[in-house]
Amino acid sequence: MSFDPIDHDFERGLQNRRNVLGDAWVDRSLDKATGFNADFQNLITRFAWNEIWGRPGLDHKTRRAIVLSITIALGRWEEFELHVRAALLGEPDSRLTPDEIKEVLMQSAIYAGVPAANTAFTHTLAILREVGEQIGYVLEPAAPAAASHSGIGREGRTVSSPVLHYSVREPRSGKAPRHTVVLSHALGCDLTMWDALANTLAQDCRVIAYDHRGHGSSDAPDALYSMAELADDAARLLRELDTGPVVWVGLSMGGMVGQELALRHPALVRALVLANTTSGYPEAAQAVWEQRIATVREQGIEAIADAVMGRYFHDGFRAQKPGTVARYRRRVVSTDPVGYVGCCNAVGKVDTTPRLGSITVPTLVIAGELDQGTPVAMAQALADGIPEARLVVLQEASHLSAAEQPQAFEEAVVGFVTSI
Repeated sequence: MSFDPIDHDFERGLQNRRNVLGDAWVDRSLDKATGFNADFQNLITRFAWNEIWGRPGLDHKTRRAIVLSITIALGRWEEFELHVRAALLGEPDSRLTPDEIKEVLMQSAIYAGVPAANTAFTHTLAILREVGEQIGYVLEPAAPAAASHSGIGREGRTVSSPVLHYSVREPRSGKAPRHTVVLSHALGCDLTMWDALANTLAQDCRVIAYDHRGHGSSDAPDALYSMAELADDAARLLRELDTGPVVWVGLSMGGMVGQELALRHPALVRALVLANTTSGYPEAAQAVWEQRIATVREQGIEAIADAVMGRYFHDGFRAQKPGTVARYRRRVVSTDPVGYVGCCNAVGKVDTTPRLGSITVPTLVIAGELDQGTPVAMAQALADGIPEARLVVLQEASHLSAAEQPQAFEEAVVGFVTSI
């Protein structure tokens, strides 16, 4: 029997240790080994760096974040600093950005305590001042009172009336935005319906979401609104925020507003995503909208809520995701009835079909295979009427396709935005 003199557990662990901490640090540790601590160096190399870091179940970025969290919780600051430096300066495929480290520290404040996170921020800031130039990161002054939740954005209200509530997410990349994207919600919803998509797009885009008049935290004038008024609302918002031309992503009512905006204020629109929407309803459907207005006026929104959920979500989704359906139902029934009725009037009377040929920007039309409110035929009419439009049909999706098939919806939108 031959004897292999190589300790493979040690060699594998040593390679992982070098990959994570860098050659210079590992060489210093090995060179400082003595008869007193050589056994310990051997132990941690075989067990920590081979048995744990050598497991493929988690990538090294995730393991870095775990180590940072645990060293914060235990107050092991020498080890914490070692791994912060390694995370910032390590192999590119396992490196953590300063913003990613910040998120680890923020979460540690909740699970390990604010004092521990406070100390972690102090240590990390010192390291960033030391290596910032090396990694291209500049520590700039910032006012805590102006800080906003990165998953929600900076919230505001328009100066002009009717007042519109909005949120703005700046690009997390720290670079100039690829585009400014505006997300426009469906009837009976609000800007929160876009949270997941907004946070994905905000990686390299400036993302604006807002509540239509009569919805969420926006004003609800006592009147029957027109689609032209809703489009003018959007134009006011964009001009106040000085956006320049935007990529407009609208679902249902939001898609109708996008069409009208592109026709009335073409200089404000760079491209359109029109999801689960239409350019006009036949007379029979218009009568249904008039009946909905009458019902809400007489009995309140609760009287129509279940029927709305039946149109928004297909049977299978309602059975599998009752919590999501319940959330949207709560939003619908809590919408100001005056605002809801006002927008129902605008939606029921939408009429852009004869003017679609005047929309000259790149357009993506998204339809839901199971959508009964704005069926695929309506989406096809949009795609046929707009010169630079193409149609995508999402399988197993009804009217709120962005909620029912979020991944497929996101892939379609992100792919389109990236192509512009």
